[in-house]
Amino acid sequence: MENRKGWQKGTGLRLFTVVALCLLGMLLSGCSWQHPGETAQEVSRRHERSLQLNNQMMLSDIDRVLLLDRPSHLTDKRIP
Repeated sequence: MENRKGWQKGTGLRLFTVVALCLLGMLLSGCSWQHPGETAQEVSRRHERSLQLNNQMMLSDIDRVLLLDRPSHLTDKRIP
């Protein structure tokens, strides 16, 4: 029984050490959401492009659902 408690204490300390080292590594590596050296105008341009691409893909999906993405195979001539 005493060995189990000692093992649990060692495991908890080891886990804490690993988590602390990972957090320290992320802190020192400069992990952030922004790209390094990106200006406000570049961020705005990137967001605008992302919204434009999302809009194009959404319209393409709507056209596919409404069957507007394929040409009609119907004839333009009247059948008597």
